[in-house]
Amino acid sequence: MATLIMIRHGQSLYNQKNLFTGWTDIDLSAQGEKEAKKAGERLKQEGIYPDICFTSWLKRAIHTAQLLLREMKWEQIDCLKSWKLNERHYGTWQKQHKEHIKQEVGEKRFIMIRRGYDTPPPPLPSGDARLPQNKRQYQHIDRTLLPRSESLKDTQIRTLNYFYDAIAPQLAKDKTVLVCAHGNSLRALMMALEKLSEKEIVEREIPTGTPILYHFDASLQLIEKKVLTLSETSSF
Repeated sequence: MATLIMIRHGQSLYNQKNLFTGWTDIDLSAQGEKEAKKAGERLKQEGIYPDICFTSWLKRAIHTAQLLLREMKWEQIDCLKSWKLNERHYGTWQKQHKEHIKQEVGEKRFIMIRRGYDTPPPPLPSGDARLPQNKRQYQHIDRTLLPRSESLKDTQIRTLNYFYDAIAPQLAKDKTVLVCAHGNSLRALMMALEKLSEKEIVEREIPTGTPILYHFDASLQLIEKKVLTLSETSSF
């Protein structure tokens, strides 16, 4: 039986300050480090050891995976990284306080953009230092693929592309696969795996540092979903 372990990175420094993070490469807070270690402890308690790991290119996800695997004493597995697992790009909202943005655009539009499916925030203008193409690690990637802002729909396109190209083939081999990524890249994946509608995904929030397990049969049909809370396993 194949198993996908999906985990949102631990609390970041921007989560702590209630700022939009997006592709900003911010690290974990002290609480986020504890959450990552606790996630490793919970997986170890359940006897669930991944065969391979995938993360985004953002260090809050990378460090979550590292801390989790170190806690499990399971650091020998391969860990593959892709920008396609990055968080949703929040455009001009990146590094901005969420409450300030809400006051500026109004609650209705704020919710439509933040939690909705196909409405992106305002895009970054040409020459903005926050554009991915201005970062060294993205310079070899086709600029037409790099976002200036994204909706959840946009995020889902690149995330699912990588899932089917790189992650699903590992699941097809009956492997246990760990994916450490972000709230929106994981919501995009969750939407596809659970066949959620655009309205249903709006209500889904993925907590930081909490392992979510998906079990699949030989044809990669979803059998069961479980959430490993701090003290018990919850089935859905």
